[in-house]
Amino acid sequence: MRVFAATFMTETNTFSPFLTGIQNFESSHLVRGGLMGDDPASDALPQLRWKALSKARGWDFAESLCAFAQPAGYTLRSVYESLRDEILADLRAAMPVDMVLLNLHGAMAAHGYDDCEGDLTALVRKIVGPDVPIGVELDLHCHLTDLLVQNADAVITYKEYPHTDMVERAEELFAIIADAAEGKIKPVTSMADCGMIGVFHTSHPPVRAFVNRMIGLEGRDGVLSVSLGHSFPWGDVPDLGTRVLVVTDGRPEQGQALAEQLAAEFYAQRDTLQPTYLSMDEALDQAIAAAKGPVVLADVSDNAGGGAPNDSTFILRRILERGIGNVAIGCIWDPITVAVAEENGEGVESNLRIGGKMGPMSGDPVDLPVRIGKIVHHATQRFGGGSNLLGTSVALHGPNGVDIVVNTLRTQTFSPHVFTNVGIDPLQKQILVVKSMQHFYAGFAPIAAKILYVAAPGTLVPDFRLSDYRKARRDIWPIREG
Repeated sequence: MRVFAATFMTETNTFSPFLTGIQNFESSHLVRGGLMGDDPASDALPQLRWKALSKARGWDFAESLCAFAQPAGYTLRSVYESLRDEILADLRAAMPVDMVLLNLHGAMAAHGYDDCEGDLTALVRKIVGPDVPIGVELDLHCHLTDLLVQNADAVITYKEYPHTDMVERAEELFAIIADAAEGKIKPVTSMADCGMIGVFHTSHPPVRAFVNRMIGLEGRDGVLSVSLGHSFPWGDVPDLGTRVLVVTDGRPEQGQALAEQLAAEFYAQRDTLQPTYLSMDEALDQAIAAAKGPVVLADVSDNAGGGAPNDSTFILRRILERGIGNVAIGCIWDPITVAVAEENGEGVESNLRIGGKMGPMSGDPVDLPVRIGKIVHHATQRFGGGSNLLGTSVALHGPNGVDIVVNTLRTQTFSPHVFTNVGIDPLQKQILVVKSMQHFYAGFAPIAAKILYVAAPGTLVPDFRLSDYRKARRDIWPIREG
């Protein structure tokens, strides 16, 4: 048996002020020849697992790119086509192959391509022909399309948000496609539309119960896998929408019926599925009133993981205006401030201009007297069993115990490492402000006295009715009321 695998991922926020170019891939993760290193990025873990499973069976493993770019705006057409064509060239060189595994995102859009994953998979199908099984693993924040599903034998998404199950889903997909390659099963993927979009936290009910129901259906009556593609609401594409996938062993009608049943069940719960978002003052009032800390405030609107700049100052400014103390904020993406802090050196007191550099949705910069704390080069944080790069991180100690972490590589906050790296003890803070939508939860829930989700101004405001959709359909909830 000969296995071919590749990873090509980014999540496109079509409302983001950034475009995604080659430097975004190179600074995030762009590896050729399987050289993942001793501490691989979390997005490389599925491909690494496929390699290990192939080798354990004594199968040949041919791999192409492992490429990930920090979510931003549209990918440049030349960049998408160049990396796509490199994967296709590697596949042609590896032929003949017995199975193909693709680790993709599902919400990647480029200039001229609203469905990059469908385009890539269709071109892979042209090369390998109709009989070689193709498996695709996706982030659950995806746009599921007919083009993708029709050209892959099995499509599955992560089940968990935060995405703590990337490796488990990789193992699940490998087992399905390997059995197909050996002629033991004939997987087929059915899809149903829920008629909605949203942000769904699998850590909390009722979404948790729905995920458990999906899991309970697998392995019975020919059902191989069940997935919920949550949607990525900040991607203005024609196939925007929450959808259910059911992979069966040669039972497309049964799979379609089950997918439609689950889609209807999920839609019926739509009013209870969304997180509760607070205003800045509501969240700060609750955090101050809490008997103990740390109270974690998630700045969901400035989450780099959804394509935001990660440099907004709205919550920082409100904390300072209200004179609230004993707070740590991380991370604010600000390479200029980091460069100034490095020039001044640790322990130096200086007036610095922090954040607010990328446009109206970043707010105005905050001018603040600070003491420059610990400076750490090549800082990292942990997520999903892998490593996430922070670049150079710096602690800025402001007045009234307000500590700010600034860094050079735009990324959301996953774990308390962003604070401990630079000598800030998060357990000693009453309030922790983290720039993340939900991925922070896995790292911070074990230490948090309370977690609050804050709808501050920003690129990812969670009221989708305010988004200026041009390509997306308008007949889905909550864009369409009712």
